[in-house]
Amino acid sequence: MIAVNLLGTLLGLGQNTRYVSKNAAPRAVYESRLAGTFSKTRISNLFSGSGAFVGCAPDTYDTLIVDEAHRLNEKSGLYGNLGDNQIREVIHASRCTVFFVDDDQRVTLLDIGHSEALRQAGQEAGAEVTELELSSQFRCGGSDGYLAWLDHTLGIRDTANTVLDTKEYDFRVFDDPAQMHAVIEMKNRASNRSRVVAGYCWPWPSRKDPQAWDIEIPPFAYKRRWNLDKDGSLWIVSPNSVNEVGCIHTCQGLELDYVGVVIGPDLFFKDDRIVTDATRRAKSDKSVRGLKQWLRQEPTEAATTADRIVRNTYRTLMTRGMKGCFVYCTDAALASHLRSRLAMTATQQAPGDTVIASAPKRPTVAKPGLSLRRVSRVQREQGAVAAPLIELRMAAGMFSNPQSSGEDGLEWVELPDWVRPGPGLFVAQVLGESMNRRIPNGSWCLFRANPKGSREGKVVVVEHRRIADSETGGRYTIKLYTSEKTASEDGGWRHTRITLRPDTDQPGFEPIVIEVDDGESNDHGFRIVAEFLAVLEN
Repeated sequence: MIAVNLLGTLLGLGQNTRYVSKNAAPRAVYESRLAGTFSKTRISNLFSGSGAFVGCAPDTYDTLIVDEAHRLNEKSGLYGNLGDNQIREVIHASRCTVFFVDDDQRVTLLDIGHSEALRQAGQEAGAEVTELELSSQFRCGGSDGYLAWLDHTLGIRDTANTVLDTKEYDFRVFDDPAQMHAVIEMKNRASNRSRVVAGYCWPWPSRKDPQAWDIEIPPFAYKRRWNLDKDGSLWIVSPNSVNEVGCIHTCQGLELDYVGVVIGPDLFFKDDRIVTDATRRAKSDKSVRGLKQWLRQEPTEAATTADRIVRNTYRTLMTRGMKGCFVYCTDAALASHLRSRLAMTATQQAPGDTVIASAPKRPTVAKPGLSLRRVSRVQREQGAVAAPLIELRMAAGMFSNPQSSGEDGLEWVELPDWVRPGPGLFVAQVLGESMNRRIPNGSWCLFRANPKGSREGKVVVVEHRRIADSETGGRYTIKLYTSEKTASEDGGWRHTRITLRPDTDQPGFEPIVIEVDDGESNDHGFRIVAEFLAVLEN
């Protein structure tokens, strides 16, 4: 944001200036946020890729602001066959060039924009070189302690911060990637500023086959896809992209509230230290293309560079969250090591450990496939975080009265410690295949009754007099909610069509379309009973 603020200041002074970035994602996001402030043509002229200055006349611009300068390459163009050196080209094209650089964010073999190269290019051009150091960018909520701890833990540099106080920055290590993703989805509901990203250790089959899964971790039934082409560089701000997984190229240079990071097999713990292996990345990963040949030619230099790229990649991914970072490691030893470097308070237990401090051990619930513990009224009064266990087909009537969920006749179960207590929470089992991409058949899930706010793009439990769902066997269904609206005469809006879509890899499931006429409202024949929040067990 500092670079964008500088852009606005220089424009206010009447300078001919541009924001330049090798990464397309920051350019696209900043352009989208400025929509309505300037004309589309004007906005497009303010942002440029780093390869746009091949053959540019000297001093065409007053100032070029180069963000993420560590990502600059030698060659430009789609096939890397244009130009000579992007550093020299941007210096040549402007009277003043401002580089924002972080040497610890070099994440591909082609990145050449480290600080020494920038300094040398400026001196060769006869420019006056001024260097300023940002003492802090307020990254990760301004927690310099977390940044120093991360550098030390990842082996980037030694610091005094060997242990992280999780009260300073919300860092958690999960043993289940599905659970981690569910928490990120819950966090995202507040502001659409939480996403899951991963190291590029999985292929991209969904690019050719939209039904294929990209990231699969079988022990946890975790199946997700890489960011879809339809969102392009705007993936990080697209409303439904929280369901997918992004990579380094979709988030570098941008910030979130919370980030979930899936650490792949290219980073692991062995012989009492964190080690890397860039060859474990997916073949489709272009960031280390040519590494194997380089290892044969110059093994020491190639290995050192590749090692730093892997560490820098995870450092970059793990510093995208302003409020918190949650990680899942494919290497269990690495997860244990990271957890050993955390100073947690008594109430901050390891994810997945649902034992409440000071509460006696309770028997498990007598439900097939459910291991959550039964919680009594006394234990709830002592602070146990719990929710009632409800049959979904009964939920429609049960929650007509928001207070009815507290009746003594219900069985209550203990919730994982990552669930924040709130009104209307309940646990129910989902049977069927119509939503199996998000909710595996037989899963025990967390719901919120009578949800408020927009339902668009959410998975909801719907009750309607004309629904006859073959899986639920009643007038309710669990589906992905989308709607069409039209302006009303009083200046407001009204629904014209509600579509309840399945999300499944099985054939035979069709959307349920509800045409809303003038005589029908949400209180007459159609009602959102509950909102799906997360899968607890499957």
